[in-house]
Amino acid sequence: MRGHLPRLVALAGPVYGELLSGVIASVVGTFWVAGLGGPAVAAVTLAGTVENLLLGLVLVVASGTTVRLARAHGAGDRDAAGCVARAAWRLCALGSLVIAVPGFLLRERLAAAFLDGEAAALAVDWFTVAFPAFALFFGQRVADELFKGVGDTRTPMRAALLANALLLLLDPLLILGPGPLPALGVTGAALALAASRAVALAVTLLLRRRRRLPATAGGLLPEARAITAAGAPFGLDFTARMGVGTAQLALVSAFGVSAVAGYGVGYRVLLIVTMAFYAVRQAAAIEAARLVGAGSVGAVRSLGRDTAKLAAALGAGVAVLCAVAAVPVAGLFTDDPAVAGQAVGFLRMAGLYLLPYALVVALGGVHQGAGAGRPLLLAVLLGLSVQLAAGAALSAPLGVHGLWAGMVIGALAQLVLLRLLLPRPRPAAGGAGTAGTAADGPERASEIRLIERKAPA
Repeated sequence: MRGHLPRLVALAGPVYGELLSGVIASVVGTFWVAGLGGPAVAAVTLAGTVENLLLGLVLVVASGTTVRLARAHGAGDRDAAGCVARAAWRLCALGSLVIAVPGFLLRERLAAAFLDGEAAALAVDWFTVAFPAFALFFGQRVADELFKGVGDTRTPMRAALLANALLLLLDPLLILGPGPLPALGVTGAALALAASRAVALAVTLLLRRRRRLPATAGGLLPEARAITAAGAPFGLDFTARMGVGTAQLALVSAFGVSAVAGYGVGYRVLLIVTMAFYAVRQAAAIEAARLVGAGSVGAVRSLGRDTAKLAAALGAGVAVLCAVAAVPVAGLFTDDPAVAGQAVGFLRMAGLYLLPYALVVALGGVHQGAGAGRPLLLAVLLGLSVQLAAGAALSAPLGVHGLWAGMVIGALAQLVLLRLLLPRPRPAAGGAGTAGTAADGPERASEIRLIERKAPA
């Protein structure tokens, strides 16, 4: 490997391990809850959906912190880095308060809006634990990004492995209550999740003390705004994809239970493999922001090329794997021929979808880190709109396969729009670092905006 590839792989590998461990723990946790019956599964499913929606807000702060800190790190400005860290913790505290208090007070209404009877009551039990503990979730994401912003993706991976290992241990103990332990059911599942996060966050904060940054005075409000601006495209991107996924499921449901079940199987398989694309995205964002901070904006162009090579290799490899292994993989999840047939059809069509999707996701990290988040978000939103429109139009003549074709068309549209809407890369003029703290004067701020406008496509 040459150029930026070794660095990208070194950063992305631990991120993938972090993401994968979370999926595995979630699947195992669902297995334990499934033994409690349908209402419990429905309650936990609703809880997971709500947390995923709230994750969009968390990602605004978390990804913005990564970008801002990586720029300060690239510029070698410890005072700017200290300002980023302090502003990030204040945003974390504010966000946790804004979500936890109303969520706890309105937990019964929230559950009743989607469920009824026993399922709604169990959802309330979950929210009673989850909303007060939301600060643990938010805090862990911010703490992780403070490591990632300086190029350390291994520590967040270790924290995730610790949290998920504890969750695997606590789930059966608190849910089922073997021996003298009380069986707490859904409440036990929520407590297990909160406890595992609390331990992981405590360990992470202890490790952070070894890398304490300067306690800079002032500039926190401008920096908080800068973090929000840098992270908003990623948070909105995530939320939009979640919304389109929900709309896609609604379209699939028109073709019957087997189609929905087959889509669910295929979606879970893709979730595991596409996390590799998001790992590369995080790595690319970290490296692009560091290079911009160091004033090496010209190097971001070669980073984009290397990111595209890595994403293309991953996308093509996964596409071939899905096409070749679709039948045996579907058989691992179901023995219903109708469901398996739908899953196989989805996975094979996904082979055409994964390559452009990998490129869009991974290159998005380069653009976000380089300050081109707004046109990136526009390209994604327009492409997702094309996906839904194409899927709905093609499903009439082609059936459920038209929806899969719509996903391919949407991914290709995002890739084309990414090329058209983002500025062409040009060498940066002269270049000082671009930490961009509140202490920057007007000339410094103008220089930063100039570099960001020239950030590569």
